[in-house]
Amino acid sequence: MSEREREWCDLMRAANAGDAAAYRKLLRSLEPALRSVVRRGLGRAGLAGDGIEDVVQEVLLAVHLKRDTWNAGSPILPWIHAIARHKLVDALRRRGRRLHVSIDDIAESLLAEEPAPALAPDTLDRFVQRLPERQRDVVRAVAIEGASIREAAERLGMSEGAVRVALHRGLVALGARFGRQEP
Repeated sequence: MSEREREWCDLMRAANAGDAAAYRKLLRSLEPALRSVVRRGLGRAGLAGDGIEDVVQEVLLAVHLKRDTWNAGSPILPWIHAIARHKLVDALRRRGRRLHVSIDDIAESLLAEEPAPALAPDTLDRFVQRLPERQRDVVRAVAIEGASIREAAERLGMSEGAVRVALHRGLVALGARFGRQEP
């Protein structure tokens, strides 16, 4: 355990025992470290500099609200990192994954690319037929027939989450099989 983590553990123990000054010191000490973690997390998601302070404040608020859940005999860093990771994921989900690219920036490369060869319907059907039953039914409903996730879930008696998982797994399996061109 690092010296910094030992200090944070001591401050949190004192804070949980009612020492308001120790608690203020802990939060002030956590803030720059959290800012760094959040900056890296947002940067990996392509959102560097976008909303760092908001996420840091959410993490600090969660630390405040959940501080009684920290086990005083355990290291504090994994507990804080778990809170930060969850708040970062929440922030990314709220923002959604949006990539804005000007069509002018990629127009030449789009025109230069040759279209992928079409897959014959009987070949596609042969590949789909090899999928496990649930994946096969979901891929047919959503990817081939054009049903929404909700419609496929109702028709197949599955939850929407299960449909999404089966669709993803089925498409990954199809991509692997199509790439190998199995007979």
